[in-house]
Amino acid sequence: MWQWLFGKSVASIFLLNSGSSDGFVGIAAPFLARILPIDLAMFGGELLCQPDAFLCSINDVKVTNTVDQRAHNVVVGAEGFLRQKLSGQGVAFIVAGGSVVQKNLEVGEVLTVDVSCVVALSATVNVQVKYDVPMRRVIFGGENQATAVLTGPGIVFIQSLPFRRFSRRIARAVTSPNMRENPKFFIQIAIFFFLAYVLILSSLILTDV
Repeated sequence: MWQWLFGKSVASIFLLNSGSSDGFVGIAAPFLARILPIDLAMFGGELLCQPDAFLCSINDVKVTNTVDQRAHNVVVGAEGFLRQKLSGQGVAFIVAGGSVVQKNLEVGEVLTVDVSCVVALSATVNVQVKYDVPMRRVIFGGENQATAVLTGPGIVFIQSLPFRRFSRRIARAVTSPNMRENPKFFIQIAIFFFLAYVLILSSLILTDV
């Protein structure tokens, strides 16, 4: 239900080799990202990850969606309400953008990171979300400037370039420049309209003569 409400895919494809010889399947990331193989048996059979981070799995892996019931950990936007939970003893493949760091947190060790840069973490890690701006700015159109305070023990996977940040940078690069970035653009437009006005005015004067 949560997947449908937030526009996520509600269908999965199961591939089974019923032949007598080995088969091959090619699977690629949906965007420019790295693919990380995760052996869930090494993480206690359970891993929490961002929505859309899960790509595929082999053997015993169950994918479910969980909602953080703690109100202070709710992030405005779909990513704050929906998290993927991978459980089982198989191998799962997740996607992460940019450089990826695997950090092993000791008992009581604290790591503070941008909330969108957290790809996955083990279930033993305690998570608290803090906002860098007033909540009213976040709710009424402000950008999600939130940080996640992660407390060990457990393992955390951090990405340097989340997909949303990557897409925003591309959007800024292809959109028209604004006055602050390129004032020459508006100066050229002003000169163009001024010359057009002069030409029209001159043609009217010559017509009257």
